[in-house]
Amino acid sequence: MNSRYRVAFIFMSMSLLAGIVVLASVDDAQSFALQAAEPYVREGFQVREDYWGGDLAAGEKKAVRQQLFKGNEYWFWMGTEVNRARVSVHIYDKDGKLVEQPDSWQKGHFAAAHVVPTSTDSYYIIVAIEESPEERTHWALVYGFR
Repeated sequence: MNSRYRVAFIFMSMSLLAGIVVLASVDDAQSFALQAAEPYVREGFQVREDYWGGDLAAGEKKAVRQQLFKGNEYWFWMGTEVNRARVSVHIYDKDGKLVEQPDSWQKGHFAAAHVVPTSTDSYYIIVAIEESPEERTHWALVYGFR
């Protein structure tokens, strides 16, 4: 193999490996979010297979819109693989009013928000990386209902 092809091959290999590392980080964040959900599953919450994820800088927020139904109870769990990060999740109605229950919590690289909707409507789940030693921090948000 001549040197030009060798360099191209190495570059492509490194690009593929970088992509795998990025995916692994979001997958790792999802596994932490699911770990936060475990005690609630034992209480009868069904965790949905779909989830949201990505990466944010410290101080950055992202809004996720979700249809929630009156009569159900929901928990949203957020996690990251970055141990020294601090994350948060909050739930707002369509008018921008905070609607989460008082038992919502934040513990380092885990956070959870609990809501019992008073009406069937779109709600906004705001996730944030409050602090992180990383330039970009991968996160994932899963949710469950009963």
